[in-house]
Order: sequence, then structure tokens, then C-alpha cells
Amino acid sequence: MFPTLFPLGVSGFDDPNRPVPIGSQKQADYYFDTYDKSFRNHRLFMFVVLNIFQKRATHLHTYFSTRKSNFDLVAQKLSKLTPEVITSVADHLEREGKFSDLSPAQREVLELLRKVDTIAARVPGSHASKIFTQNEIRAYMGYFRLPAIYLTMNPSPMHSPIFQVMCGDKTIDLSKRFPMLVGSRERALQLASDPVAAADFFNFSIEWLFQKMLGWNPETRKSSLQGGILGRLKAYYGTAE
Repeated sequence: MFPTLFPLGVSGFDDPNRPVPIGSQKQADYYFDTYDKSFRNHRLFMFVVLNIFQKRATHLHTYFSTRKSNFDLVAQKLSKLTPEVITSVADHLEREGKFSDLSPAQREVLELLRKVDTIAARVPGSHASKIFTQNEIRAYMGYFRLPAIYLTMNPSPMHSPIFQVMCGDKTIDLSKRFPMLVGSRERALQLASDPVAAADFFNFSIEWLFQKMLGWNPETRKSSLQGGILGRLKAYYGTAE
């Protein structure tokens, strides 16, 4: 599928001939972290891999739940559904059509949606995963009480000399207080061409902010003895959009 990345036709994912099995996620992480930037700079490879992982997680970790009183009725209606009817309802909802225009079979699909919950808490980005995060935050509040402070951290790789160095720019001297950067257009192109470096920069910035400014020790998962600019942290909860 990608002859420029795998010219010999080997080293793909889930290869049964590999002596030591390697997980697909770990293999993808390795490809994106290699010194050769062919994988991370490819315009399609990253999106195809992400799509495969999302579909695999959806197939393996998605199931339905319903009330016990509705189980027999839901099971009977599910067995009678056809892919064509479900697809037609999805197209109707996408066009924001009226409920009165639906056929009886299509209305059954909407009725099932109201009686059946989709459980997909382990699928990143799904609605169920967001509900799972909300429940965890509520549990934190119940145990640690309401947060004392709310922070929104948005490190900008566009204007950071550290990010340019992570991208491979060897002309920047980080020992200077105000390192000289290339023009904004070149920085934007560098950011767009290497999203992996942007993600690494984001993780690096957040981790060091917690360690150096907030005094959080990631190894012990506790606040350091000295604490940070806000004192000693008791706990925190963070999410990434």
C-alpha cells in the first residue's frame, strides 16, 4: 500500500512470519520515532494507521447495553434490522430530515437508539469515552473535593525555539535568552510537515511544567517535598482535546 515506505514489501503490521510478535501500536510508535522521518512526514500513512486503530478499537471494545425489561424486545428488533435501513436513517439524520418523513422501519431504528446505550469507553474520542472521563472527574471531586484552580495550557510550537530544535533545526542556540528563529512561514511549514514533533513538544511542555513549576513528581505520582509555585499538589486531573 505504501511502496515508498515498504519498498521490499515486508515489515508491515501484524506479520505472522515475525519471530517475535510486536503490537501494532508499539510498531507504529517506533516508525514515528525513528531517525528517518519518512513515516512521520508522509501525507497519508499517519491518517491510515489512525483510522485502522480506531476501527479495531471500535470492533473489539464496543457493545450494547439495555434495561432488563427491554432486553427481549430489543433483541427481537435488532435481529430484524437490515444494513440498508440503518444506512438510510443515518443519511436522513445527516441531511437533518423530518421525523414525519421516516418509514415505520426507519422509526424502529430511532426507537432502538433511545432504548440501547452504546458502551465504548475504551475507544478514544467516542462519546462513551467522554462520559467515562466526566465520571472520573466527578469521582475525583467526591474524594478530593472541588478543584482549587482550573488551568488551560496551550503551548505554541509555532513560536517556540525548542520545537524548532526538536524538528532538527541545528542553527538555533538555546543557550541564548532570545534565540533567532526563521520566518513565520517557514515555522508554519515545519509545524505542518511534522505533526509528531508537535505532539512530542506538547507532551514535553506539559510534563516539564508540572515537574518544574508545579513540583509534581511523575515517578512517585505525588508532589515533591519542596512543592511548586502553588504549593504542594494533592492531586490533579488533565485531559487533552
